[in-house]
Amino acid sequence: QVQLVESGGGSVQSGGSLRLSCSPSGYTYNSYYMAWFRQAPGKEREGVAAIGEDGTTTYAESVKGRFTISQDNAKNAVYLQMNSLKPEDTGMYYCAADPRWWLQLQAKYVYWGQGTQVTVSS
Repeated sequence: QVQLVESGGGSVQSGGSLRLSCSPSGYTYNSYYMAWFRQAPGKEREGVAAIGEDGTTTYAESVKGRFTISQDNAKNAVYLQMNSLKPEDTGMYYCAADPRWWLQLQAKYVYWGQGTQVTVSS
């Protein structure tokens, strides 16, 4: 059974930083494309960052230069380092996994975590 467990969310002021973690289990980790998505109240879920098994990364324009996605194969974990946070970054952040590398930031991933809340105040 595939499971994705997120952690690291919280409340910060504008300009602050947070680091989200995702711990996948139940499948061959390196054969999946991993991504972070977020969803604000009343808005559609949007892709934030994705990383392939070869380390190739993709970012939404709104977070380029501020967020960094990374993976630790030894710890079987994926991270999202978020710096210079803005109020518009507020939302529920989800970790996702899928073997289809071409999805990148499309919200059609097959496996999803329960989400971790990020709130940025001005």
